[in-house]
Amino acid sequence: MGRRTACAGKVALERVVAELDSALRIADFRDDSHNGLQVTNRTGSVTRVCCGVDASLPFFEKAAAQGADLLICHHGLSWGDSLKRITGLNYRLLAFLIEHGMALWACHLPLDAHPVLGNNACICHALGLRERRPFGDYHGQTIGFHGHLPRPLSRAAFAARLRDSVSPRLRVMPFGPDRIRTVGVISGGAAAEIAQAATAGLDAYVSGETTLHGYNLAQQLGVNAFFGGHYATEHFGVQAVGAWLQRRFQVPATFVNLDIPF
Repeated sequence: MGRRTACAGKVALERVVAELDSALRIADFRDDSHNGLQVTNRTGSVTRVCCGVDASLPFFEKAAAQGADLLICHHGLSWGDSLKRITGLNYRLLAFLIEHGMALWACHLPLDAHPVLGNNACICHALGLRERRPFGDYHGQTIGFHGHLPRPLSRAAFAARLRDSVSPRLRVMPFGPDRIRTVGVISGGAAAEIAQAATAGLDAYVSGETTLHGYNLAQQLGVNAFFGGHYATEHFGVQAVGAWLQRRFQVPATFVNLDIPF
């Protein structure tokens, strides 16, 4: 990744953004999100980073209280033409960032797919999955991983591991084999991708949001599906990016946990 900056405690925003964009390979992904720097700050520098899942007022308020001048999030403000009109909530969000001198850098699909810093890679690591391989086609792009446990676990034991390492708010669709060894992971809202887990012959599938369609797929295709919540499965990546930034640029980076139960 190159050598670290020599200026501890303060670094140019432009350099941080360039290295984030490169490390997360944002140019390689087609995405509804306009990944990268979505809002700049007035100083053009970074002294404190706050990371969160969603670009929301509660996140902004807690980050401002910490004195952050760069925010990192998974779900940003700019999607398609979402900022076509700067009125209502759009105005409130942008005005808050500008008033408090905070830049916003967002990364959606690239942060799901990254083999080290990504949500799915981090979940695989937390579960102890070995020999990870890319898995999960989402709009023509592979964003998840599958791997295998060191030894098979019962469905109940695997669910307990998920509750401990990913989310205590776990929903289980117990339609696959009683013993689990091979596991596919796609964080967030990927219930429909249960079908791909079935095609791949996996014992279990892990994602975030449950849906009626996902339930029907799991039942009819005979897949064990585990859902920990959209928020809970997508806080891993921003925390990993924050830790990477702190190591690389010697600026403090903290995660703002709103503990959203969805």
